[in-house]
Amino acid sequence: MQKLLLDDPAGFGTDLRRLTIKDRIAEKIAALIASGLLAPGDELPSERDLAQALSVSRETVRVAIQLLAARGILAVSQGSRTRVLKGDIGDMAIGMIRQIDVNRYDIDEVHAARLLIEQHVVGEAATRISEPVLAVLRHSLRSQRDCVDDPVRFLIADREFHLTIYRACGSELLADVVADLYGHIIDHRRRIVSRAGAISESVSDHEEILAALEARDPAATRAAFARHEERIYNTTRDMLGTARKGREGA
Repeated sequence: MQKLLLDDPAGFGTDLRRLTIKDRIAEKIAALIASGLLAPGDELPSERDLAQALSVSRETVRVAIQLLAARGILAVSQGSRTRVLKGDIGDMAIGMIRQIDVNRYDIDEVHAARLLIEQHVVGEAATRISEPVLAVLRHSLRSQRDCVDDPVRFLIADREFHLTIYRACGSELLADVVADLYGHIIDHRRRIVSRAGAISESVSDHEEILAALEARDPAATRAAFARHEERIYNTTRDMLGTARKGREGA
């Protein structure tokens, strides 16, 4: 896994910024903070669990954490878990957070846009995906099965699974756009995947998606993604509706 990511971190043969793998992993962790998935005060998963979720070595994760600690983003303490110190990731946002704040938009609008763009992206990925990238996805799925009781660790692996597929489409621009749509109100998803059986349902969806990709079947891949996205949309909308009613009744 380490060699694949080091040679081809974008997933389809381009890396215009030529970042080291340690820099890229630092950016990935910073992106989790910028998206709201990890908030100030939150503990990070262990180095071992992060390495498994991100398909890299523990040493790579350790150095990436040190890079973020040097920027004052993470707090590293001897004998305890690394914590998020602040949510402002500063200039690390360049190239990682787009100009549009997708969370400004209504969930229905984002859902429609995501379906439209994602369907094209994953269909293209099915025709272009390489065996090494499929190997990364298989590894990711094994990691997801191991964290059915750990929502944060699952969402880190879930994000990597989706972004790896998007990057395989052959267009870095489209992959970035759909990745931003994927991240819509991701902080709320921590509560959703904390519900009994929610992670197992997503893992089952991912197994279906991977099978379609392994078959290099664009139609089956698009259909599997559509079912997965529809389920996420419905559960998120229901959760937001329940929260709204609770506030109104208070």
